[in-house]
Order: sequence, then C-alpha cells, then structure tokens
Amino acid sequence: MSAPGAAPPGWYPDPDGAPGMVRWWNGIGWSDVATPAGPGVTTGTGEQTLRPPRPVWQPAGPAATRSRVPWVVGAVVAAVVVLVVGVVLGTSGGRTGDPGPTGVAGPTATGPTFAPGTVQIVDNQAGIAYPFLGDGWYQYVLSPPLETTSVAGQYFVTQDTVPDGGEFIAQITSGPVAEGYGWTGPGSAQATVDTLTESVRANYYPGPNEAEVLRDEAVTVDGAPGWIREFVLSWDNPGYDATGERAALLVVDTGRSAPALLYLSIPNTHAELYGVIDRVVEAVDVL
Repeated sequence: MSAPGAAPPGWYPDPDGAPGMVRWWNGIGWSDVATPAGPGVTTGTGEQTLRPPRPVWQPAGPAATRSRVPWVVGAVVAAVVVLVVGVVLGTSGGRTGDPGPTGVAGPTATGPTFAPGTVQIVDNQAGIAYPFLGDGWYQYVLSPPLETTSVAGQYFVTQDTVPDGGEFIAQITSGPVAEGYGWTGPGSAQATVDTLTESVRANYYPGPNEAEVLRDEAVTVDGAPGWIREFVLSWDNPGYDATGERAALLVVDTGRSAPALLYLSIPNTHAELYGVIDRVVEAVDVL
C-alpha cells in the first residue's frame, strides 16, 4: 500500500516543466524518461498536495565505456555511428529542475544527447524520420545490428549487465534492411518482416522465448506501403530484470533498393512506456 497522502502511480506533467511532456510516477519515484503527452496517456492531476514532488536531478556523467553492447541485448560493438538529426521547430527541454524534498535521483547519461531543439530523428540512410521522445532518451551510437546496414535512433539502458556480459536497452532505431532478409522488391514486406522477426528473436533475446502477436498487417506509412508486426515476447531466465518486452518491426518500402526498418522495443521493466511504440509508428515520415 502507498503511504497516506502519497500521489497514486500514474502519468503526471513533467516535473522539469518540459512543454507537452509527461513522466511516470510509480508512487515512490519518477521514471527514467519523459514521453510526449498524447492518446493513451491519461495525465494525473489531483490536488496539489497529492501531486508527486519534484525530484532532485543529478548531473549526467560521461557515457560509460562498453566492451559489449546489444541491439536489444548482446551485439558486439564494432563502430560508432554518427546520427544525422533533423532539427525542426520545437524544443526537447534540458535538465534544470529545482531541488525537491525527496532527493529522488534522475537518469544518468547513457549516450550523447541530441542537439537542443530536436523534435524529429531523420535517418537519411533509411529514408524515414520519426519523433524524438525527449528527455532521458539518448542518441543511439552503439553498433549497427545484423539486420540493417546502418543505424540511427534513440535508446536508454534498462539493465547495466546481463548474463552474457552486455546490457539491456529500450530502443527506437532504424536503418536500411541488409541483404538476405527476404526483400525482393514491392510486395515482399511481409516476408521480410517474417525473416527479421526470427533473426531478432534468435540474436538479441534470452531463449527460449515465446511471442504473442498483437498485430501483423499491411500498413500505409506516409503514403508508402509497409508491413508491421507488433508482439510481446516473454522469457524466464535468471539474471534478467525484465521477463519480457513489447516490440514492433515496421518495414517500409521507401522506393529505394532496400526498405527501411524501424525497430521499437520496450522491456517490461518500463511497461509504462509501451504507448510510445504506437505513437511513434503513427508519426513516421518518408523522406
């Protein structure tokens, strides 16, 4: 049970005051990341005395050196990829929160931050753009996954060390699909998603794992044909904080030689962020 007078768990306006952003309060402390307010996110209001206190944010330190890093978990670091960021009107908000009474610490840096004013990530290699989710999400500078020839996007670490020696992360990343994953041109998006799904399950998740498909269907993305598979994976392996995650693979025929892959994954340790998957998918632009 929660202490008398404590604010109930829920989404609340970002305590840093970032416009349009909300942050999850679990009844004790704030989530690592903020997310845009929108459909599927009911913001708690309540009486002022019951609202969660503003946290004391600790200065973000330098990104840790990693000897092995996953795309979802377990991939080997091979190179640092520079992300081309699209800057359009708007702000992402910096960390300047005033000290509060609780002493709750905020997230520490897990990668380079985006330029001030960034509201969209532009992946020129893949030919798509999609929303930057703001405070707490970091520029993806880990190694490209096996399934794409380059990588762009955003992520944060949800578990520093897992049994295979890597990290576990939440991510929204993109890139052109590599050869050998079923793409033969227009009309082959479903076959490509089938192959990509089996590849990511085998390469980046603890096994054995089970998948519950939430949707598997053709979609139109900014006027371009595509295919999406959204699913929940579950596993029971010691040493992992997460016992599953919600993920989606979106393949978009951008008219280029290789389709774009948008990969989205949120471990169930951060289930309050599941809603960002559908919201990002719905906002994808084709360049």
